[in-house]
Amino acid sequence: MGKLSLKQKTHEKRKKRVRKKLFGTQERPRLTVFRSAKHIYAQVIVDETGQTIAGASTLDKEIKDHGEFSGKVEAAQFVGKLVAQRAKEKGVTSVVFDRNGFKYHGRVKAVSTGAREDGLEF
Repeated sequence: MGKLSLKQKTHEKRKKRVRKKLFGTQERPRLTVFRSAKHIYAQVIVDETGQTIAGASTLDKEIKDHGEFSGKVEAAQFVGKLVAQRAKEKGVTSVVFDRNGFKYHGRVKAVSTGAREDGLEF
């Protein structure tokens, strides 16, 4: 992987700290968020089996067909709604939210808000 910058090291430490406390079970899987500079990704994962139940990102066809968003936060909220719909189709109604070392702010918060609006319980 190579050398990590100080910023990357602190992010990894935060990520490990958060993941130490969270575990996705079959009844209550983990909704994890990854944020890059341009895109945002969300997945619902059962850690017992290592299985990904549902996922959505700003690269999905439904989001590209939706049209232009006013900004990345609005797109992230739509990703949250989309991942919630896909999870509910698979019978998941309750999840544990994993912010993946990112601050619960901006786009990460928008994903959780969108998922809550579409019926996922945290």
